Amino acid sequence: MDKPTYKELLDAGVHFGHLKKKWNPKMSPYIFMERKGIHIIDLNRTLDALDRAANAMRQMAKSGKKIMFVATKKQARDIVSEAAKTVGMPFIADRWLGGMMTNFATIRRSVKKMQNIDRMLADGTLTSVTKKERLTLTREHKSVKIITDYMVEAIRQGLEERKAVKAEKEAVR
Repeated sequence: MDKPTYKELLDAGVHFGHLKKKWNPKMSPYIFMERKGIHIIDLNRTLDALDRAANAMRQMAKSGKKIMFVATKKQARDIVSEAAKTVGMPFIADRWLGGMMTNFATIRRSVKKMQNIDRMLADGTLTSVTKKERLTLTREHKSVKIITDYMVEAIRQGLEERKAVKAEKEAVR
């Protein structure tokens, strides 16, 4: 993939940050200026950070590690999922559950629970539980099914590195 130019970043609107009243002070080194109540991101620093991230990902891929692609924004879902499929890496293109990276043991338990419910649905043992419990399990199954499908694939591939690629950065064309 070609390195984006300063003009391409500008055209894509990468330089628009958050409202001044909603900013995080840790971002101050990356803010170029404030205009009409919105922070303007320093694109020179953005280009440097993109270079560092690309180099780090290149090194991880060379050493055979897995990289998880994440896109929670509608605009980037298709692009990111296709890119991840092309290189054979795991991806999440829907809702991001809190703790997916920092509390992976809990996420793994959720995946196992969903697999148990799937097994109960397949072999018909779900009919032997009470109506209330069946309703609870079915609702829980629907709410987490999409997310856990992606996580099952990530676990199956033996995910070594869980790196998130933010959708805002992926919108650069």
